[in-house]
Amino acid sequence: MKKIILFSLFTGLAYAQAPAGYYNSANGLSGAALKTALSSIITSGHQDKGYNGLWTAYKTTDIDKDYENDGSILDMYSENPAGTDPYKYTPGTNQCGTYSTEGNCYNREHVIPQSLFSEASPMVADIHFIRATDGKVNGMRSNYPYGKVGSASFTSLNGSKLGTSISSGYSGTVFEPIDEFKGDVARMIFYFVTRYQSKLSSFSSGNMLGSSTFPGLQTWELNVLLAWHNQDPVSSAEVKRNNASYAYQGNRNPFIDNPNYVNLIWGSQQPASDTQAPTTVTGLTISGKTSGSISLSWTASTDNVGVTAYNVYMNGSLKTTVSSTSATISGLTPSTTYSFYIVAKDAAGNSSPNSSSVSGTTNSGTTTPATNCVNESFETIPAAIASYSTRTWSSGGISWTATDARTDQTLNNKAITVRNGSLTSGSSATGIGSLTVTTQLKFTGVNGTFDVKVNGTTVGTIPYSASATTTTINNINISGNVVVSLVNNSTSNRVAIDDLSWTCYSGSSARMAQSTAAETASNSFKISPNPITNQEIFVKGDLQKVKKAEIYNLQGKTLQTIDQPFKNGNSIKTGNLGQGVYILKLDQATMQFIVK
Repeated sequence: MKKIILFSLFTGLAYAQAPAGYYNSANGLSGAALKTALSSIITSGHQDKGYNGLWTAYKTTDIDKDYENDGSILDMYSENPAGTDPYKYTPGTNQCGTYSTEGNCYNREHVIPQSLFSEASPMVADIHFIRATDGKVNGMRSNYPYGKVGSASFTSLNGSKLGTSISSGYSGTVFEPIDEFKGDVARMIFYFVTRYQSKLSSFSSGNMLGSSTFPGLQTWELNVLLAWHNQDPVSSAEVKRNNASYAYQGNRNPFIDNPNYVNLIWGSQQPASDTQAPTTVTGLTISGKTSGSISLSWTASTDNVGVTAYNVYMNGSLKTTVSSTSATISGLTPSTTYSFYIVAKDAAGNSSPNSSSVSGTTNSGTTTPATNCVNESFETIPAAIASYSTRTWSSGGISWTATDARTDQTLNNKAITVRNGSLTSGSSATGIGSLTVTTQLKFTGVNGTFDVKVNGTTVGTIPYSASATTTTINNINISGNVVVSLVNNSTSNRVAIDDLSWTCYSGSSARMAQSTAAETASNSFKISPNPITNQEIFVKGDLQKVKKAEIYNLQGKTLQTIDQPFKNGNSIKTGNLGQGVYILKLDQATMQFIVK
């Protein structure tokens, strides 16, 4: 995380940015007495500026001065701490408004839902727990409490998730921000239950608030927030927001000024140490193997705080440690059987019981390898660019199109990264036997899969996670012309793709010869202009030997066939093709062209 820890926590209290003497009446206190003293301090001076006043406040309180530092709205539901944000908002200009998808506009997110206090003042307009966030994500979060998500039903473009809780003590629906802002959320909620502790008995709980002044939160939610507060320290951005909010509203968030107040008040509510072990890993299976490697996958373990790692044991000895629910063990001996089991770990070092064991045998070292007809290393993709758009290139006689894609991420050197889109090849005349590809989830998000389609029909799926994973789909076995697509099933996960290859149908040397001939032939022709104009393709090259021209769409459907296409000139009439990307095949040569 790009966190700047600003405070050293001493046995005594260390203040930062608050006026001299602001917290004097809290000195020496702890527990409920400290909470009550802080409530009095932050109630005094609080000026209710009204709900519409928040729009004005956000122009100073919620400005990005720590990540891109570009004056845009700092939105904890869309900020990407490790890279380019999926969208940006101009203060004032992009405030809601109406929205239907992410990136339409920002509005006012009550971290404590306003329905819990019947939209009453001064709570409804308190800047300290109401953030400027994307309208769509705010709507998806709805009135759900914050917690640890197991199975996500919605994931925002920066990885914030809505789904089923795996937080100990609560099994309903929860919302989980990314790690960068978990402490921010915790300290805003601690502020609320301190500032309004005398009103809690009249508020609805929302499965998060307590009805008494102390502790002020339900036990399960308190444990979640204590963990988040401790794992995500106060950041420079929080301090700046607290100072700006004080200038606007006249009171402060004491848990940003002095993070140690949290443990002085609620520390007795948290176990002295985390002693609960994660649950036993289930669903361990062999997901793939070669003559020198075995790939494993399993179902995630759960924990009261959170699973941090999985230890992978081979033949009783620790082999590797991963954070995802899959691993590939390499350097193995052909035709040899190995046994595996998994142990889940949490941050406190607690270990789950051993999972059930699974055995796998590596392939024979003398299996004759099939001949690859297509080998795409992505080294000829367009120059590294962080924005998302349609990218096109050619390599080894095959044209490629990636939609909603960026070119700045790496895996094995260059890679293409697809978000809400797909990677599609041009037509290959050699068929397809098996397909192999390496994937990796970039930035934030959840594990998922690509659909692999050949000529528009799904033939399998490719998993991806935060760990680089190489997967092979065997026995596809489709002959003739094939167009291969990898389609991202998520609208937000950003996944790098590299080292994509597939074998010829049946692996015959004759088909390999066809592939080599196709590459040579493709390099001998050139289309102009591209994109085409006036429904006509002009081709340069040795045209008199071409016997047949065919036009395909990216799903492999034949749209037009012309015998002896160049007997009267060097152009082909395309007819009324709609806007899009198409394939021109001249005998065995394939080229891509665009219609705009």
